[in-house]
Amino acid sequence: MLRTLLIVALLFTAGCNGRDDDEAPDTVPDRAPPAEPTAAALHAAGVAPARATPIPPAALTAAEAISAERIRTDVAELASDAYGGREPGTAGDAKARAYLASRLQALGYAPGAADGYQQRFDLVSITAAQPDTWPFRRGEETRTFSQQEDFIVASGAQRERVAVEDAELVFVGYGIQAPEYEWDDFGDADLRGKVLVILNNDPDWDPELFEGERRLYYGRWTYKYESAARQGAAGAIIIHTTPSAGYPWQVVETSWSGPQFELPQGDEPRLEVKAWLTEAAARELVSWSGHELDELVEAAKSRDFEPVPLNVTTGIALENRVERTGTANVLGLLEGSDPELANEVVIFTAHHDHLGTDADAAAGEDAIYNGALDNAAGVAEVLAIAEAFTRLPERPRRSILINFVAAEEQGLLGSKYYARHPTFPPGRIAANLNFDGGAIWGETEDIGFIGLGKSDLDQVARTVADHQERALEGDQDPSKGYYYRSDQFSFAAIGVPAIYPDAGRRVVGKPEGWGQAQMDEYTERHYHQPSDELTDAWDSSGLVQEAEFGFLAGMIIANRDEMPRWSPGDEFEAERLRALQALE
Repeated sequence: MLRTLLIVALLFTAGCNGRDDDEAPDTVPDRAPPAEPTAAALHAAGVAPARATPIPPAALTAAEAISAERIRTDVAELASDAYGGREPGTAGDAKARAYLASRLQALGYAPGAADGYQQRFDLVSITAAQPDTWPFRRGEETRTFSQQEDFIVASGAQRERVAVEDAELVFVGYGIQAPEYEWDDFGDADLRGKVLVILNNDPDWDPELFEGERRLYYGRWTYKYESAARQGAAGAIIIHTTPSAGYPWQVVETSWSGPQFELPQGDEPRLEVKAWLTEAAARELVSWSGHELDELVEAAKSRDFEPVPLNVTTGIALENRVERTGTANVLGLLEGSDPELANEVVIFTAHHDHLGTDADAAAGEDAIYNGALDNAAGVAEVLAIAEAFTRLPERPRRSILINFVAAEEQGLLGSKYYARHPTFPPGRIAANLNFDGGAIWGETEDIGFIGLGKSDLDQVARTVADHQERALEGDQDPSKGYYYRSDQFSFAAIGVPAIYPDAGRRVVGKPEGWGQAQMDEYTERHYHQPSDELTDAWDSSGLVQEAEFGFLAGMIIANRDEMPRWSPGDEFEAERLRALQALE
């Protein structure tokens, strides 16, 4: 059955803090889940069943323009120290945007924004002076935890000072309200002014419940904070574990230090403070409170779970530097050739931002987060794809929009802004192809598709994978929730299906497991670290293979008669139908 629009609405329910590949929603009115559309309803909305579309020979010729040398040149440029890590609002950010606009212009793309190549928007930067310690009290006793070693805390509001005073801690399980699963971790508890202690991820032990191991938006940290804010809580603490987060504690440390960016605050509910606690610190705190974490986790696995007061109070205050700055999405448009379909568009995205420079780095330390793989590689792939489209003897039927989005690391903010202010009506956006990262270890015998099974774009992806003689695989790490962690999520929230390629694991000429080992090492040692740099060890043939995949898939989508559609019952299908019906 159709999932309720709760998940989609969550993308727009509260402002976002923290650097991670997620988004941050604003509130929209609650809506009852629509009935599952019939074939007649789909037809009335202009959504026809998809038919197989062959790859045009001219596209195969144009794809030959995609070269390892060109991709590597763009990566080397954007990931150089001259760009200072491309943090939003900095000189490096402006330099990156100018470089991308000049590249699109040189390729013959028209300006895609109202005022040129840059769709400008404001960000609010919040830099919190995190305290060295955080005290918790139980009766006359006090237990203190250390910043970075045990906890990370950020401001939940766009003010110069936020504070929690003498607030009670309450364990609320997964912190989820999901009526379609008859799940409510809050029940009738009055949680106003409390600090909620929350498990990361979502229930994963039953394939019929929250789709089993596949993480949904309910499992994302952004949802946890938004959900707590809707309860009127003063603060929320997420318990970090590497399996539940999908990355080690060091990623939390780097991502939540320094300026945190948001779109300007609206009237959505807000927390005062948002925090993470290591698993070891959480176990110590819970044990000190008179409970055992494992027992609480087990209790949280039931629909009958009720919030558990921990009989512990806490207080913490943050002094913030709040600044307003600007950034932009960089948009280039290649108009379609079909008189009727040119007003529809296929959008390629890759985020151009990264984490900037660590002002607190010790002398002699590498302080620049160059973001070579994340995401100069994805940007370079999309530039290569953009060039391939210009090598066609005739432009594709639908228009092509290249959209280098800003502030992804700060919560998908650039794609979120574009979704609020699209240059094409959502009902005319055929599909999104999003590139975040890339295959830097060489050509592979397989290719991942995060979102496989969600739409009839599966057919497009299989056609191209078969052409490349590669196996098409679904999400290889479904528990990490990658679908909700990159920019395609912002498009899905307005009803647009997406292809999000994931680097293959079976690297040509390497033993079984070698590719996965490289990815694991990158996540453990280089993800969101200054060491994410372009090196001689990169084998750019994999990036070429991936860019070719994206170009050919985009070509098929741009040329076929029908608009892509979600699989019946998908969580985003209803939004697609609304977008199509809004055109009538």
